[in-house]
Amino acid sequence: MSELYLREESYKVIGICMEVHKILGKGHSEKVYGDALEYEFQRNEIPYNRELRYNIAYKETILPSYYFADFVVFDEIILELKAIATLTTSEIKQTLNYLAA
Repeated sequence: MSELYLREESYKVIGICMEVHKILGKGHSEKVYGDALEYEFQRNEIPYNRELRYNIAYKETILPSYYFADFVVFDEIILELKAIATLTTSEIKQTLNYLAA
């Protein structure tokens, strides 16, 4: 079995997400969960950027459209918040597009 990339960092982020969900429960907006996550990242001294903008390259130009990642944690982990019951292919494709950008 291959080793998980950024294992310790990923576990920290997942643990914080679980803590936020445990305390807030379900039914809040993505913004509320994001605010709680930001509080926890600061409290735990975890480096992050919120709503980081990613340009989209097309051939030799940068398109006027762009993506915003909800969080980039440890400069390498994209954390995309979803306040929904089930992920669909649409949300998965969105996140893959962020990675490609």
